[in-house]
Amino acid sequence: RMSRHAKKLRDHDINPCLAETDATTKCMDDNNYKKDMCADYFLKYKNCRKFWHGIMMQRKRSGVKPEMPSAEERKKILESMG
Repeated sequence: RMSRHAKKLRDHDINPCLAETDATTKCMDDNNYKKDMCADYFLKYKNCRKFWHGIMMQRKRSGVKPEMPSAEERKKILESMG
């Protein structure tokens, strides 16, 4: 059974970087946990977190709820950026 925290991390509406998380984990599994083999995945994850954290902080300052856009809303944000 997953903890409530683990469930939240698996929720697309809460975790905007689920795909990056999974890709990083798979890379680590596939490469015997040699971090240097997965540097690109770590970078993509870090950039994803940084990007959505910035969006979240903007929304917080503007009083927008929820602070983290839903998965559907995030898709539209990314599409609008090209």
